[in-house]
Amino acid sequence: MKLSQIKQHAQKGFTLIELMIVVAIIGILAAVAIPQYQDYITKAKLAKVNVAVESVKTAVAMYAQENNGFPTSASAWTSLGLSGAPAATTEVSGITVTATSGAIVATIQNVGAPYNTTTVTYTPTVNSTAINWAQACSLTGNTNLIKVFGCS
Repeated sequence: MKLSQIKQHAQKGFTLIELMIVVAIIGILAAVAIPQYQDYITKAKLAKVNVAVESVKTAVAMYAQENNGFPTSASAWTSLGLSGAPAATTEVSGITVTATSGAIVATIQNVGAPYNTTTVTYTPTVNSTAINWAQACSLTGNTNLIKVFGCS
């Protein structure tokens, strides 16, 4: 008879300590995941800067190959084969091309501190077989900029 009484009083559910352990585990996972997610979002926004600049890099490279040099006027978007200056995007407030050097300067916006108003400069180097691009950032020593743009 005692066995049947024990079965009737069997536990139905979780104890308070089990629930507290689960909540603690979820808290630890959230404490690690949220900063990683925010870092991922920042890197994704910074990568959009590269995408916004690609068409201008292609235009400058083609101009350099066809004309054996770079445009002499920074406002000569039509000479680069573009109808005008690229429109601002969510992450890029403006793109300019430096006359005679072909350097492209993109200004970052809406990414968050400390990236807003940071500029990324893409400088071309022309040799006999290719055009290579070097990146320089106005904000130095930032690991996200180093990972996305290669800026030191």
